[in-house]
Amino acid sequence: MNKKRYAGLYWSRPDKWDKMDTKGIETVRRDNCALVRRVVDTVLQLVLIEHSVDRAIGYVKGVIADLLQDRIDLSMLVITKALGKSADAADYAAKQAHVELAARMRKRDPGSAPAVGDRVAYVIIEAAKGAPAYEKSEDPIYVLEHSIPIDYRYYLENQLSGPLTRIFEGIIDNPASLFSGEHTRTITVG
Repeated sequence: MNKKRYAGLYWSRPDKWDKMDTKGIETVRRDNCALVRRVVDTVLQLVLIEHSVDRAIGYVKGVIADLLQDRIDLSMLVITKALGKSADAADYAAKQAHVELAARMRKRDPGSAPAVGDRVAYVIIEAAKGAPAYEKSEDPIYVLEHSIPIDYRYYLENQLSGPLTRIFEGIIDNPASLFSGEHTRTITVG
């Protein structure tokens, strides 16, 4: 993709690759949810090892459909970030999802709130249109206990879209086509 972002195969013999090497992309970064790492890794295997762009496209469309229809396990959507400077949101220049959530958790139950150095796990929940991510972050256990709906569009647009576009832009003519069509339809009950 560029000098610091790439994926490729190591070959010690002409007939068999040894391992896949990835640098700077979402398979090795910890600031994305597990779904992104799994999808990117699977797509790279389909494209680089199996040489099947069509299967990679079909896989991506299937994952998008599953995500938008609430068929992805919540554990795959958990994002974690380290609580650095302090547990006080006022110490950060800009509001951040994990810091704001830690503050809310401290108000709910000071004894179980994350401390400096802890990784704060969160998911993005539905909220008012245009609400920033720091207002939409919530503790996954709290979400399960209170049946709070997840913002699946956030995961599509802010977690999956960028990495998949970068991978497919060198392979297919219109990577944006992965994110529109029948597989992106949702049903609203109400």
